[in-house]
Amino acid sequence: MKTWQHWEGSYWSWCAMAEKRQRLQQGKGEDKKMDWRKWKLERKEERKKWKEMKLLKKLEKKRVQEETEKQNQEDGQRKANGPPYTLSVALPGSILDNAQSPELRTYLAGQIARACAVFSVDEIVVFDEAGECSQSMEGEFEGVLKKGQACVQLARILQYLECPQYLRKSFFPKHQDLQFAGLLNPLDIPHHMRIDEKSEYREGVVLDRPSKPGKGSFVNCGLRKEVQIDRQLQPGIRVTVHLNSNQKPENKVWKGVVVPPHYPRTEAGLFWGYRVRLASCLSAVFAECPFKDGYDLSIGTSERGSSVDFVTLPSFRHALVVFGGLQGLEASVDSDQNLKVTDPSVLFNMYLNTCPKQGSRTIRTEEAVLISLSVLRPKINAAFELLSGS
Repeated sequence: MKTWQHWEGSYWSWCAMAEKRQRLQQGKGEDKKMDWRKWKLERKEERKKWKEMKLLKKLEKKRVQEETEKQNQEDGQRKANGPPYTLSVALPGSILDNAQSPELRTYLAGQIARACAVFSVDEIVVFDEAGECSQSMEGEFEGVLKKGQACVQLARILQYLECPQYLRKSFFPKHQDLQFAGLLNPLDIPHHMRIDEKSEYREGVVLDRPSKPGKGSFVNCGLRKEVQIDRQLQPGIRVTVHLNSNQKPENKVWKGVVVPPHYPRTEAGLFWGYRVRLASCLSAVFAECPFKDGYDLSIGTSERGSSVDFVTLPSFRHALVVFGGLQGLEASVDSDQNLKVTDPSVLFNMYLNTCPKQGSRTIRTEEAVLISLSVLRPKINAAFELLSGS
């Protein structure tokens, strides 16, 4: 497309040529005279085209500016969709020892995973209330009521359920701990996608497939076609991929960019699963916190705590809710050699009874997780609504 500068230059060039032609005609003594009416019409047409090009340029500039402002507004809205906090849950792996069979152990782990998925928990910490956890995922299930492997088995099942179905064969070889995991209810969280489901983000595994020099690795994202990312990575690792929005169905491979795992949560407002961490004891839950400044709100749950009905939560960045086992948090404190206290309430910012006036003598841990997260959720929302309103 010709710009208005081009038309303006053409106009003055044409004028110069007309004047030169007139001088030549006068020098030769020709009787012919210039058709000034035609020249004026042509000049008028040239100026009209020049004005049109100038207007088109202004309109194009305005359109680009409007699109940029719209994109910035959409990006701001998407970033605001992500929750401004993280929620972690800690519980002892010994709760599996209270199950009566391998099937019930697996089902109990599935209940924990379902509860944490429903309430969008970002991190699950499995600690050993006896202080004997090795923090390793190696080892075999040694049978019901066998000590030492409950934490590992619980963590392995939690990780298995969080992983998208199309990636499980890549990351979870056949193992005795997962013998009955196929019977569990699926979590059905946002990154557990079907093959034809469209999404901006997907989880994938880097394939051991050669690519051309200067091109990125190929990734299996659970789609009908493989995705080529923007960099070369080691085969076998799990990645979060941001897919290009303009993918043509006829393309042999699709394109994507590797992003940090927290991007779907912080920028698109999606719950993107939970992380699983093993802790050797209760104190290690706090000491090995993955966040730079630690947990700024810690809540212990016990029937000896204050009633949750009269509690108002402050705003926070990283919250931790800790649950005890069959003997409560007191047993975890007594067996932890790093703690010099006997009262577990001093370890937390809040020590709450999340089910006051309970009808049963005991509340199982898997029940306590559901009850506590249900009660705390509106209080968390109220804390951040108050903050945004102020």
